[in-house]
Amino acid sequence: MFGLGPWELLLIFLAVLLLFGAKRLPEIAQGMGKGIKEFKKAMKDTTDEIKGSLESDKSNEAPKPGNSEKKEKS
Repeated sequence: MFGLGPWELLLIFLAVLLLFGAKRLPEIAQGMGKGIKEFKKAMKDTTDEIKGSLESDKSNEAPKPGNSEKKEKS
C-alpha cells in the first residue's frame, strides 16, 4: 500500500486525529466516501457516453465505395 508500513500509517492516523479531533473524523470519512462515489459514477457515465458515441459512429458509417452499386447517369 504505497510502500507505507504499519508504523507510518499509525503515525499518519494519529496526526489526523490530533488535527481534526475524534468528532470530525466520521464526518470527514463520510465526505470522502461520497466524493469517491460521485467520482466513480461520473467516470462510468463518461465511459458509457464515449462507448455509445463510438457505437453510433460505427452504425452511421457510409458504405464502402467498392461494395455499393454505382448508378450510371443518363
